[in-house]
Amino acid sequence: MKIKIGYYSDSGSAYHQYKEKADGSRKEFAQIVAKKLWTYALSLVAMWIPASNIRVLLHRLRGVKIGKRVSIGSSVLMDNVYPEYIVLESDCILSGNIIILSHSMPRMHFKNVLEAFVAPVTIKRGAWISAGVIILPGVTVGEFSVVSAGSVVTCDVPPYSVVRGNPAEVISRFNPKWIIPTK
Repeated sequence: MKIKIGYYSDSGSAYHQYKEKADGSRKEFAQIVAKKLWTYALSLVAMWIPASNIRVLLHRLRGVKIGKRVSIGSSVLMDNVYPEYIVLESDCILSGNIIILSHSMPRMHFKNVLEAFVAPVTIKRGAWISAGVIILPGVTVGEFSVVSAGSVVTCDVPPYSVVRGNPAEVISRFNPKWIIPTK
């Protein structure tokens, strides 16, 4: 489900961006700036902290919805503007150097060409996202699927499948009975 958002303003400055956002909502300018700084600071620390469980905690504090027994590698960038649109279900693994985007905000001059929107990204239970993957807005990675290293995921990944490439395509599927249940 895509939700339309405003285009990146031609004003260019962060002050004007936050001022426009405050004028269009019930929040105060200071609240918007504080939330942005908080989210960004947590994201930076989460990228480099050496323990996965602390990275999980920091992303939860940012608003990412995270299930149980999730592992997040280093240098994982989850959308800094709309982290609350990202869901990591239980038992999924994100290797290192991954980018997950939940929004697209082109500049105003692309208004007749590209959409400005936010759309949820869901990594389903037991999925494994390998190193160097980019996941774009609106994507759902199915249960117990594998996204191969360096892939760019532009559309949904079916459950119990392996995808790879740019754009990622299904290269194989496997029997759900092959999955060993977690305790």
